[in-house]
Amino acid sequence: MIGSSVAFRTRSWAVLLLGLLTTASQAAFAAECPGHPDALGTSRTLVVDPHEHPRIGTMQYRETLPLKDHEVVLTFDDGPLPKYSNQVLKILADECIKATFFIIGEQAKASPEGVRKLVAAGHTVGTHSMTHPLTFDKMPIEKIEAEVNGGIAWTSAAMTDPSSQLAPFFRIPGLMRAEGVENYLISRGIQVWSADFPADDWRHVSPDRVYQLAIQRLEAKGKGILLLHDIQARTVAALPKIIRDLKARGYRIVHVVPATVNQSATPTTAVEWLLHPPTETTPIARWPSVPNFVFAQAATLPAPGLADLNTQTAHQPLVLPRKTMAQADVAATLPAPGRDLFAIPEGSVEVLLSATLSRRAATRLAMAAEPPRAGKGKAAKMQARRTAHAAHAAPKHAAQAKSTAPRVATSVKKRA
Repeated sequence: MIGSSVAFRTRSWAVLLLGLLTTASQAAFAAECPGHPDALGTSRTLVVDPHEHPRIGTMQYRETLPLKDHEVVLTFDDGPLPKYSNQVLKILADECIKATFFIIGEQAKASPEGVRKLVAAGHTVGTHSMTHPLTFDKMPIEKIEAEVNGGIAWTSAAMTDPSSQLAPFFRIPGLMRAEGVENYLISRGIQVWSADFPADDWRHVSPDRVYQLAIQRLEAKGKGILLLHDIQARTVAALPKIIRDLKARGYRIVHVVPATVNQSATPTTAVEWLLHPPTETTPIARWPSVPNFVFAQAATLPAPGLADLNTQTAHQPLVLPRKTMAQADVAATLPAPGRDLFAIPEGSVEVLLSATLSRRAATRLAMAAEPPRAGKGKAAKMQARRTAHAAHAAPKHAAQAKSTAPRVATSVKKRA
């Protein structure tokens, strides 16, 4: 009973504390967005250093902003165009959302008041070239410099304090990236922005299709940078529905600003800049690369001395192992072989074999010595041939018997 009472009180305190925290957060949220208690709002501000991470956006690059799950960064290109940009500003203001705008120099030149409205509303202002050409990947560096510098110059001219209000963020028109463009921007300390997913609002599609693409692609990624345009009527029509769905699905808005002398970058790790960083449960198929070691020069390594090897420098006589008495007496203990070991007894196999061969040779000699019998026809001729062949082969068999007898005797002796 006592344990259950304590557990019940603990749960009651936890529920009460959670309710107080929720009420306090709602009160603070309402204070940040007065008149709109149900606004989506901006959950946090992310400070980035362009020098540490010069390229972001997984549509083209390996890294993206270090966002947590269900965090979104809204970006708008090609403005300001008062007819539609002012409506976008109004929608964002009603939801207390801070976004990032990439300004075209000609648009800033034609509508400097639109740039000042962005700054006054607290949005981040970057640049998007001077005339928005779709040939950045083919232009020479001279034209690239003119496009980048022209956009920066006219956007800065529209601001009251461009040194602290213009962000060193740049999005290449049409995302037509090239190594020369990126190297030039990075050399000037400007961060190159791509995106994680677009809504295709620059195409001739309906506002509902813009909304569907934005939500579907965001759900597929789980977080990231959304690319929109504040110069399209379809974007103005789709934006309220997108924000409403983001709120219903539990997404949070993140505002991105550049690091300054007075404001350092938000502490992050390298893994957080990946859209889906690997976890301990995810196997890595790519074997880590072998580090490049710096080997010392062989000439700088001194040769080891005898003292390093714990040896004595004095000459040591070579001592060979001596024979033991047991090894020295082995020859004396072995008996000398007797004469009987090499004698062949009478009646042995060797003698009989040699005698048998001799008898065969004698028989053939006797047959050869006999005169041929008188015969007729072919029989007499065949008998004469056999006699001559026996007489010719007799000496050969005799010699073979003499040479075979010692070998046979040796073989029998070894077997014995």
